Amino acid sequence: MPDRLDQPKDNRRVWRPRLDRDIVGRGAEAFARFMGTGRFLLYMTSFVLAWMAWNTLAPEPLRFDQASLGFIALTLVLSLQASYAAPLILLAQNRQDDRDRVAAEQDRQRAERSLADTEYLAREIAALRIALSEVATRDFVRSEIRNLLEELDHEEADEPAAGDE
Repeated sequence: MPDRLDQPKDNRRVWRPRLDRDIVGRGAEAFARFMGTGRFLLYMTSFVLAWMAWNTLAPEPLRFDQASLGFIALTLVLSLQASYAAPLILLAQNRQDDRDRVAAEQDRQRAERSLADTEYLAREIAALRIALSEVATRDFVRSEIRNLLEELDHEEADEPAAGDE
């Protein structure tokens, strides 16, 4: 049967490099962090100034980029650097967004648990208040004991009088 162009081959094997996404991501974050520093700006400025000085002041046979043509090679090098920097910075931002999303979800779950715990404790405190309103207080018990003692004293005082008869 002839190969059909509208269907993929069954046993097609394509070699793809296997890269650990975490290693690539960490590298992208390190690169993006470095690009955001003053040190990177200093290095890049020094590189560009050295390039321009060499191709302007060096003897003609040692120059590799023409100042009269606007430093085309320098422009290409900077464009190449920018073409790699942009996707690496976006990758680092995406990883940070993922971390922020996970942290926000964990914060939301923690807030829900805290709210549930707070509501539970509020219900428990309310139940304790209701239960305590039915419990005798120390002052109430003392007054009842005093009343009982007074009744006993009255009964004792009344008993001998009844025995005299």
